[in-house]
Amino acid sequence: MTMATRYYLRLPDPALARGSEPSLSFHSQSAEGFAEELQAALRSPALFERWKALQEDPDAVDPSLGATDPAAVVTGEQSDLDVLLVATTAIPGGVFKQRMRWLAGSHWQLHDIKGA
Repeated sequence: MTMATRYYLRLPDPALARGSEPSLSFHSQSAEGFAEELQAALRSPALFERWKALQEDPDAVDPSLGATDPAAVVTGEQSDLDVLLVATTAIPGGVFKQRMRWLAGSHWQLHDIKGA
């Protein structure tokens, strides 16, 4: 089993934290909602499957991009106008960042990464 990593994220303007494809993007307005959506995206293959279906050749998609972690945990809190998220997951870093791009586009910041 891969060791879990803790990602410290910031959504500086939560209203803009949307990916370019609405069917893959965050829909939440609250810190708790963002945390729930990210946690679901890490635990379940549903977000990956929606993205894969949008590809020109879904069967050619690398299956490792669909990695899931049923034990992933995400917490969220409001800090002034920002939303702070802490995600603990064993999903590889590249896959984690891809999920964040689908969900939030470029409107997120990774502040720190630590072994969990």
